[in-house]
Amino acid sequence: MLGIVAHDGAFAEYLALPLESLHVVPKNVTDEQAVFVEPLAAACEILEQVNVKKFRSAAVLGDGKLAQLIALVLRTAIPRVVMYGKHEKKLAVARRGGIQTKRISGDASDLKHVKEHFPLLVEATGSPSGLPLAQHMAEPRGTLVLKSTFHGTTPVETWPMVVKEITVVGSRCGPFARAIALLRAGKVDPTALITHTFPLARAHKAINFTQQRGILKVLLKP
Repeated sequence: MLGIVAHDGAFAEYLALPLESLHVVPKNVTDEQAVFVEPLAAACEILEQVNVKKFRSAAVLGDGKLAQLIALVLRTAIPRVVMYGKHEKKLAVARRGGIQTKRISGDASDLKHVKEHFPLLVEATGSPSGLPLAQHMAEPRGTLVLKSTFHGTTPVETWPMVVKEITVVGSRCGPFARAIALLRAGKVDPTALITHTFPLARAHKAINFTQQRGILKVLLKP
């Protein structure tokens, strides 16, 4: 894994990678779109794992960058996609992309206030509170896709999975080719997620900027 396990990442001055890791970017895909290929591929992995066309509706829990891309990808195959998140500015970005949104608190109180249920849910909150809500919102014999990774552990009640007979799918990285195809066809345009672009000389400021609340995607431009 480039930059993760025993291998320098792209912030190194020099790096090496196999040629098979390179993908041709079509001429009609801009640089601003192409930088989203890796996370967009992670969203496309759901299409590889689940037959999404059998669902008429789906919910995405979370409103961060990955959740936004997941919602856009699901929207290409499912008539109704609803995003549940706690940040109004991020939810507004999703609405501009044609995604229905609902605001939640992001804590245990959501278990009492959220009444809607879905046959397909994708948990992408990046928070321990996301899984209990996802289980609560899942229909009997529904499918729950887990995308969140976060530091630490959290207590998990497994009885909702058993009682509802929920299918739980762990989902990680995905197919670059499928992500590039969506961009080439114009079915997904992730550029609305770009919050700001910095010149490469201001890289340190850009990295600090990403730590602010509400930031989705920050680019460095040579």
